Amino acid sequence: MGGLKIGISGGGIGGFSAAIALRKAGHDVQVFERAPAFNRVGADINLTPNAVFALDQLGVGEYLRKTAARPTFRISRDGVTGEETSRLPMSAAAEEKYGAPQLTIHRADLLTALQDQLPETCVHPGMSAESVALSDDGATILFEDGSRRKFDLVIGADGIHSAVRTALWGEDDPKFTGIVSYRGVFPRSKASELPDTDAFTKWWGEVPEKQIVTFPLTLGEEIFVFATTPQQGWTEEGWTLPGDVEELRAEYSNFHADARALLDACDEVTKSALHVREPMEQWSKGHATILGDAAHPMVPFMAQGACMAIEDAVVLARTLDGVDPGGVERALEQYETARKPRTAQVQKNSLANEWLKKGGNADWVYGYDAWAIGLT
Repeated sequence: MGGLKIGISGGGIGGFSAAIALRKAGHDVQVFERAPAFNRVGADINLTPNAVFALDQLGVGEYLRKTAARPTFRISRDGVTGEETSRLPMSAAAEEKYGAPQLTIHRADLLTALQDQLPETCVHPGMSAESVALSDDGATILFEDGSRRKFDLVIGADGIHSAVRTALWGEDDPKFTGIVSYRGVFPRSKASELPDTDAFTKWWGEVPEKQIVTFPLTLGEEIFVFATTPQQGWTEEGWTLPGDVEELRAEYSNFHADARALLDACDEVTKSALHVREPMEQWSKGHATILGDAAHPMVPFMAQGACMAIEDAVVLARTLDGVDPGGVERALEQYETARKPRTAQVQKNSLANEWLKKGGNADWVYGYDAWAIGLT
């Protein structure tokens, strides 16, 4: 394959999406993932129409629809009184309006769909990037095992603790939000008497930091629960740490009976602390750049973290279409110009956690087409 030789650190949603898009643009891409094997870890991914539309063009949409659920509505309810404050039609209505539905899916199913689009020879598990060295004509990934590989371009899609970002910009300063989150999954049959279990529902608490979000997974056979609450003194940043389900239920003892019933159906949960980072002024240096959580990690209150990574991947590939090594830095400028304002706006709105609480405009998020936006 001709084109640029590109190395991607991180075999997650953003890294695999970028690899597919870049290969479609004619580039030779290698993906390096820290994990020695791709296990079925994590739980939910909420893919809103902007992300599903982008994934459809990458060729994975048909596969996703075989395992994903399609929420019927996006509903907001007052957590304490149960009052419904907004109801946005999704499913067929979203497909008609935005060109794609909302899909809720297990993270592992999405990763499998993406990885299946790539030849085995371009995915390298058990290869952990330690640093990146820049040169006039490229960038070299330095791996923890002492090996190194030089490329025309290196992309850091390696998450909130990105080795590529650290190599380019130094250690960052994440700030604990004072919020912890819980995640759990249970069979839908355990909540068969509750309303709207086929919808995406957000229960808003008495303060912005307190909420419960539920939506269907696995063709509607399972229900995913995501809850956040203020808590100081516990700052572990991860999302596979065990949590205490009784502690979770106690935090929402004042919530409506329907919301409490959802928590009662959870047998076990994971717990993590949410951190925030300020939008970065620059993502690229020389022949290296970053995308997704490495560039703009955000709290999950708009469910756009994975969606922004997918959009990044598509736009980055578009800016690199037809580019030779001499044009890489200019292409990266185009990528940043196209993406930084949008991701910063989503970061800001996610942290404020008021979006669609009582209705409002979803079009600026769901109607974004990463394949068609202008590049300057």
